[in-house]
Amino acid sequence: MRLRTKLGILLAAALFALSACAVARADAALLLEEPFGDFGAMNPTGHSAVYLNRVCADSPTRLRLCRPGEIGVVISRYHRIDGYDWLAIPLIPYLYAVENVDDIPSTATARLERNLRERYRAKHLESIVPDDPKTEIPGGDWIELVGASYDRRIWGFEVATTEQQDLAFIRRFNHRRNISHFNLFFNNCADFAQKVVNFYYPHAIRRNFIADVGLMTPKQAAKSLVGYSRHHRQDDLRTFVIPQVPGTISRSRPVDGVIESLVKSKKYVVPLAVLNPYVAGTLVAVWLGDGRFHPNPHAQVYNPLVDWEPCAPDLRTVPRPEPDVSAASQDAPVATQTDSPAIANQR
Repeated sequence: MRLRTKLGILLAAALFALSACAVARADAALLLEEPFGDFGAMNPTGHSAVYLNRVCADSPTRLRLCRPGEIGVVISRYHRIDGYDWLAIPLIPYLYAVENVDDIPSTATARLERNLRERYRAKHLESIVPDDPKTEIPGGDWIELVGASYDRRIWGFEVATTEQQDLAFIRRFNHRRNISHFNLFFNNCADFAQKVVNFYYPHAIRRNFIADVGLMTPKQAAKSLVGYSRHHRQDDLRTFVIPQVPGTISRSRPVDGVIESLVKSKKYVVPLAVLNPYVAGTLVAVWLGDGRFHPNPHAQVYNPLVDWEPCAPDLRTVPRPEPDVSAASQDAPVATQTDSPAIANQR
């Protein structure tokens, strides 16, 4: 009887802790995503997005507060996706192109990545990315919406928010016109991330008119938020890293700023140093003086099989809800031993 009583007390405490976290804990995380592929080689500034753990979505363009068991969305600005300015995707699909953590592959190939993305698109994104009768899988930038962790490593910089702020954010974005006006130089993904974070913390993210010649870059957004947190300790900045899924897909590259990319690239800085060593020296001095920033190498590593969400230490002490086995069996990709061994089978 004593043992049963103790177990009952512990269970009640765990359930109370879970409900308390769901009510009291809310966060916004700026995501600094490394560049990859040919475009990443030409433009090493990477990508910026924002993860909101209390905000969820009925559709990629309609926000709401999360229900119990949901862990939020990633919202970002994209280019040439059905004319929308921003889109919101649940965290796990955004990172791994699957709906349940037990379906996340431990290794990935380009073929597996493509199949997972197409399966998720056909089920959830067909309204904004319709089938293309000319090709088996539609082309376009929509692939950035799901499976980001197969292509790149992602750094997160998380600050606390309130439910009132989240409700105000939802009202603002549900009622504003969601029409694309993307511009790589003056209205890019980092500009959008700046607006989202500054909605919660005004003036937290600022441009760097020296090291980035006035352009907003993902790295400057992260650097600016870290600098802001040093002067506002109550904001409790937490950092985490989401590793790139192992496999045969090429590894992503470190994120650079504008001047930094010039200084670190031999094909640009060497000819410049020959033609005008004073200009080249000035660029190096600018980067050394105001352009250097590196994410915390000891940042907490996000493991979706262990942590319910990134940087959520309170939730690790309580049981995570059991996955929907029936849904997982219907949605799980057809796996082979060489292409997609599941993490769940290796735990």
